[in-house]
Amino acid sequence: MKKIELFERAIAEQAASLKDLGINPTLFWAYRNSITAGNDRIDFGETIWDTDIPEITKTLKENGITEFTISSTFSSLIPTLAEFAKHGFQMAGLTEVKANYTDFQTQERAAIPAIRMQMA
Repeated sequence: MKKIELFERAIAEQAASLKDLGINPTLFWAYRNSITAGNDRIDFGETIWDTDIPEITKTLKENGITEFTISSTFSSLIPTLAEFAKHGFQMAGLTEVKANYTDFQTQERAAIPAIRMQMA
């Protein structure tokens, strides 16, 4: 997965405040959880607030990240996808990602479906 240097610095320094560093917390936690799970792309497994999308897409573009996934099943997903489209990211099909939990039968990260988003 492509690294975001500001996020890596915040992790290394155990930053007390993401806001003070100008880091969007929704994107930051998606980034951290994706690393922990071993995903190749940032995966949003939790709710994405539409008001965060301009900041999220700006940070992704600034860091050369052109793809991410959404595995969250939150109820307002369609408006969120439409908002991402306004900021240059379109749905590019379905894929699977590693979940942030272990499948009790296999003792490995569960594979779950996700929407692949790509910069248009």
